Amino acid sequence: MFEIGKIPPQILERIVLDPVTHSKVHRDDIVVRPKTGEDCSAMDPKEELCVFSTDPITGATKDTGYLAVHINCNDVFSAGAEPVGILMTVLLPPQSDEAMLEELMHGTLKAAAELGIEVLGGHTEVTDAVTKPVISATVIGKTRNRKMVCTGGAEVGQDVIMTKWAGLEGTAIIAHEHEDVLAQRIDKELLEEAKDMKGYLSVGTESRIAMEHGATAMHDATEGGILGAVWELAECSGKGVQVLADNIPIKEVTKAVCKEAGIEPLLLISSGTMIISAFDGVELVKKLEEAGIEAAVIGRITESGKTILEQGKERVLEQPKSDALYQVKL
Repeated sequence: MFEIGKIPPQILERIVLDPVTHSKVHRDDIVVRPKTGEDCSAMDPKEELCVFSTDPITGATKDTGYLAVHINCNDVFSAGAEPVGILMTVLLPPQSDEAMLEELMHGTLKAAAELGIEVLGGHTEVTDAVTKPVISATVIGKTRNRKMVCTGGAEVGQDVIMTKWAGLEGTAIIAHEHEDVLAQRIDKELLEEAKDMKGYLSVGTESRIAMEHGATAMHDATEGGILGAVWELAECSGKGVQVLADNIPIKEVTKAVCKEAGIEPLLLISSGTMIISAFDGVELVKKLEEAGIEAAVIGRITESGKTILEQGKERVLEQPKSDALYQVKL
């Protein structure tokens, strides 16, 4: 068990820094890498714009390293940029052990390798300020040919497109966090499918395709789920939106998990699902599906007002509140 304070240098070297140093990913644009006592890393973006994003992982206790990398990189992808590296502050509760840190680093390096980015540094310590592992990560990215989009770039008359399925990340988190309970309530095959949904967390491919198509706004569907992400995109753009709820793809496994958890899938955290604003959404959906990514047109950007049309009835699309993940009853 670790004592409160910084992780001992010898353990930090063995479990964190040595695996990072020997990672298969060594990018040409990184010029200073992490080591004991080195407080900063450095990159040379050449003539590109630098893009930064930061987010914590607080709603999960399993696969936290893996989730932290993908979720933070998705924000950079949503700007149409390319993630280069990640810095992570890891806060562990008292009584944490080496196995916990090793699992966290394994997931971190696995996700980093999948995305072709480097772990550039961070901080690791044990503190009684937390009762479960908390990770706060910052991703550094760069544009391609100095091109990027912002969440607030939606234009009136554009289609709203979503990729993959509602509640993607939340389904995987609930399946891992409550596996024992769900194993008694849903089929084994469904449970395994739910757990495996973490393999769809990256939005890198859809980011590239959407940028090539001419998308003017993109947003990763994190807290607040699909409806929250659409509301935020419209709000940030100073525009209205009409959501066609009946068009939103939801996997049967997500419906099953959410039914047992007593929550609404459209309000469940859904990293891995990108919300895109673009003209000719039908053509963009076609391009995405040709690349093996399911997608659908789920709405339209309007001058004003935020509404949702479901089974012929229209209601107000409300501002997102606390994510459904925090309302799970299992």
